[in-house]
Amino acid sequence: QPQLVVSGGGSVQAGGSLKLSCAASDFVFHDCAKAWYRQAPGKERELVAIINSDTTTAYTHSVEGRFTISLDNSKNTLYLQMNSLKPEDTAMYYCAAADRQWPGCSAYKYWGQGTQVTVSS
Repeated sequence: QPQLVVSGGGSVQAGGSLKLSCAASDFVFHDCAKAWYRQAPGKERELVAIINSDTTTAYTHSVEGRFTISLDNSKNTLYLQMNSLKPEDTAMYYCAAADRQWPGCSAYKYWGQGTQVTVSS
């Protein structure tokens, strides 16, 4: 059963950094989109960053210049480097991955279990 295992969350002070990891097991990150989402209490799930099949990336405006999404194919792991963290970044963070589905790719088919990021002021 394919799984995405998320790690790297924690508690930091504003201005600090964290690096989230999303390791795939029984699943290979194919040339389909991968993404990080987050959900804060009482708010809807928000797309934070995406890396497309052509390796281009995109970010929600509030994290541009602070967060970096990347993929290490040799480790089959997706990352989210988060710098200059702000209290408003506090949320549960999830990774998601699409899979090959003829004729292209599926919607996000696999989801990680989430990791809590808490930023204090």
